[in-house]
Amino acid sequence: MHTTGQPDGSWPIPEGLARAIRDTAEEIATLVRSAGDTGRAVPGSRWTVGEAAAHLAMANELMADLAAGRERPYGDGTPESLARANAESLAVFTERRAEPLATMITEQAEAFLDALSHHEADGPAPATPMGLMDRSVLASYLLTHMLGHGYDLARALQRPHMVDRTRVGLCMPFMLSAMPRVTNPAVTAGLTTRYRILLRGGAAFGVSLADGAVQVTPVTAGAPLRRPHCTILLDPVAFLLIALGRLNPWRAIARGQVLTWGSRPWLATRFPTLFTAP
Repeated sequence: MHTTGQPDGSWPIPEGLARAIRDTAEEIATLVRSAGDTGRAVPGSRWTVGEAAAHLAMANELMADLAAGRERPYGDGTPESLARANAESLAVFTERRAEPLATMITEQAEAFLDALSHHEADGPAPATPMGLMDRSVLASYLLTHMLGHGYDLARALQRPHMVDRTRVGLCMPFMLSAMPRVTNPAVTAGLTTRYRILLRGGAAFGVSLADGAVQVTPVTAGAPLRRPHCTILLDPVAFLLIALGRLNPWRAIARGQVLTWGSRPWLATRFPTLFTAP
């Protein structure tokens, strides 16, 4: 059953985001149901299709609990802690059949939306695997997470993926909030520079580094950036896939999906190394 939002019929988050969460969950469930063998390997991953689907089912449940205000400790946001938490949860949750996992993915996405309909979107949720955030950013987080693993499943099953420009735009609140948390100290230490990131037809934001400290600033008419040293123009889908560790930046450059300019354009090749995908 689809949730209907607040009593007055309004959503606590943009309707487009609620629809994207629901549609993405349904498309992933369709992919999982199409898998004749959930033991098939996922390219670029140690997981099988069944393990990736099980992870999504459990993650959607975790997000639904957080949206409902329930505490669910799950790592501390570092790649190492999240990898441990993932391994531990998959060892306990042993379901790998397509149909039960597909159903759980969609049901828990609906449970998440139902929980949101009973809470203020700008109210804080319990601590997430990526730190504290309000429920509207949590919704963006859920969508981002599903798109990353949905992309993996589509590749494994040789089907079209569901990452598109519109959904990337809905991921940006989470992406901007998460970037300072996933910086790579070994690369950012001692680095002082300013980037401007432009997504074709979409968001624009600045990333400033000062002696290793990272600040991410959305570009608005009322708050222009200081003159950047390097501007990077990216295809939105390429941006998200690079950020999630699914696309090699050099491949995106070769495809013409990335353009750079500025007083220090060579800094563009360094930008993806500043962050570690969780």
